[in-house]
Amino acid sequence: MSAPRIITFGCRLNTYEAEVIRAQAEAAGLADAVVVNTCAVTAEATRQARQAIRKARREHPDARIIVTGCAAQVEPDTFAAMAEVDCVLGNEEKLRADSYRDISFGLSAEEKVRVNDIMSVRETAVHMIDGLDGRTRAFVQVQNGCDHRCTFCIIPYGRGPSRSVPAGEVVSQVRRLVANGYAEIVLTGVDITAYGNDLPGAMSLGKLVKAILRGVPELKRLRLSSIDSVEADADLLDAIASEERLMPHLHLSLQSGDDMILKRMKRRHSSGDARAFCARVRELRPDMVFGADLIAGFPTETEAMFGNTLAHVDDCGLAFVHVFPFSPRPGTPAARMPQLDGSLVRERAARLRDKAGAALAAHLAAAVGRTVHVLAETDRHGRARDYTAVRLDRDVTPGREVAVAVTGHSGAGLEGRLAA
Repeated sequence: MSAPRIITFGCRLNTYEAEVIRAQAEAAGLADAVVVNTCAVTAEATRQARQAIRKARREHPDARIIVTGCAAQVEPDTFAAMAEVDCVLGNEEKLRADSYRDISFGLSAEEKVRVNDIMSVRETAVHMIDGLDGRTRAFVQVQNGCDHRCTFCIIPYGRGPSRSVPAGEVVSQVRRLVANGYAEIVLTGVDITAYGNDLPGAMSLGKLVKAILRGVPELKRLRLSSIDSVEADADLLDAIASEERLMPHLHLSLQSGDDMILKRMKRRHSSGDARAFCARVRELRPDMVFGADLIAGFPTETEAMFGNTLAHVDDCGLAFVHVFPFSPRPGTPAARMPQLDGSLVRERAARLRDKAGAALAAHLAAAVGRTVHVLAETDRHGRARDYTAVRLDRDVTPGREVAVAVTGHSGAGLEGRLAA
């Protein structure tokens, strides 16, 4: 091994930052290293990171192992105490070439942990990348951090306050990626609907979307990562209604369908707000498909409260549901609330996954007989405009958009043949 190997867990922002890490480490001349870019959203994600670190040491006994990402930011001493780890970098430090240059020259024991106070960071600079290895879509960071304090969430302590990348820099990055052959761009961040709150000129996510589509007319597809519906601005709704190149798929941060649980989570919307938002967006864009994050087994959740979350899948018309069994994160208010028994949490998560599976199957069945436009990601697989996975009947060049007649589905995705 010569060039650094990057192992990434978690969100799309981490995936984007993995490419920045790769570029900065190579620019610094760092070789024979493994960088583990961690996630802290659940205890399981942190456990998987530790497991990956041990495996990396077994497979690369002579490599330097560097641990970074959100779990490293909030628990630096935990990772520094691992015998396999040579250095721990914070989320700010991981994006700087000088961090890796220092590691190349060797660190003293006192320098093993290089993690600053993330709450002191006030700016997010764009890091130009040429693309994402092995992908036909590219992620572009537009925002980082979060100013909200949901009671279950550790991420603000790993990412710091909300800060936005200036619109002109975002447009330049999108233009660069499109010139490199990417047909689809995904805007990503921690809380992208907070975009612009810290910028001059009353910027917003909707204004940014319009600026990208206006400034990069050759871009075929623009997609948003997870959004908070309560923060959706008027320009975003207008873009949803009028911009065909903005893809008809929104992933919503809903978390629960019960109003009391939402209050205990310190969310800023009610279940009724979520239903109203989905109905309003469907009026503007009838082909819109929704996904959502939902938590099962939040502290104090009764069976009736959980039933409201199950019903929320149908009430909001969700097609793609990410189910999270509640995982208490030390230092968060929810970790100090009365906890449900672990077996009950797992049982509710399983029921919610069954509900999610049925919702996806219904969405897939409704598409049979239609023609959908698919961006090929590999020879035989791609994504429809609404993000549905599609298996093709014959090889297609990755990156090409093709019309596909849907002939059936597997329960996980659509199957179809290339339209004549």
